[in-house]
Amino acid sequence: MNGLRLFASVSRLHIVAIASLGTFTFGWMFTGRYHFLLAGVTAFDWFLVNLLNRVVDRKEDEANAIVGTGFVAAHRRVIVVGGIALLLLSFPGVHLLAPAVTPFRLGSHLLGLVYNFSLRPGWRRLKQLYFWKNTASALGFMGTVFAYPLASAWNGRALELSPDVSLATVAAVALFFFLFELSYEVIYDLRDAPGDAAAGVRTYPVVHGERGAVRIIDALILASSLVLVAGYAARIVPWRMAVMIFAPILQLVIYKRALRRGITAGDCIGITWVGAGLLFAYHLWVLLELPGVKG
Repeated sequence: MNGLRLFASVSRLHIVAIASLGTFTFGWMFTGRYHFLLAGVTAFDWFLVNLLNRVVDRKEDEANAIVGTGFVAAHRRVIVVGGIALLLLSFPGVHLLAPAVTPFRLGSHLLGLVYNFSLRPGWRRLKQLYFWKNTASALGFMGTVFAYPLASAWNGRALELSPDVSLATVAAVALFFFLFELSYEVIYDLRDAPGDAAAGVRTYPVVHGERGAVRIIDALILASSLVLVAGYAARIVPWRMAVMIFAPILQLVIYKRALRRGITAGDCIGITWVGAGLLFAYHLWVLLELPGVKG
């Protein structure tokens, strides 16, 4: 059990799971097809990104007592060299099976490189910059969860989308997801505030304090919800997508309860697994053909 717990923490398995399920879910929503391969590619990409992220986050992870920090520090070189080698080896194979996603994979991993590492001595990592830290991380999710399945739907002239999906639908749902994902980021930053302050990472909680960060989280959750409500009211977003409004509502309830006693690493991981569970439950809803699947 300790070995599994170490693996889950070092690889940030909860993030791998929700990213992979996100690609799988939004791919089905937009195209009506199940993208098993792309979900696997997303899982692989986020697994490697998280491993490298753990290496460069050692200082703040130690301050925040994150499980597996000692293991990462002891095997730093193996993780970096092995991770980069696996990534480079993966590009030819994935390109043969899904060539359309290669430019987006390159873009996502270049963003991860700039996010995690200083490209020049004395330069700050993108992760350390106010506003850009969270924005870059959210864009990383957009690159895999949305760009991968949409790229595979491009036939050379147009996107092959489901009959009830337009470009306006994609834009509205993408805006919802971007805002909602940002709220996740700031909740995690609340947990990591002590370590981030020590490492010079200027997150919203570090700059504005807990109260300011909570106002930002609440605003992001409200804004993401309103995007779905407005999209559904305008008949841009079908009900089978608008139903995702339950995710920010549930997250609001869970994080507010955790906030009363102080948000922990377990709370953040739990919130992420709840999100992954909702995506899994959504597919059960689809398979059982419950009301709202087709409209």
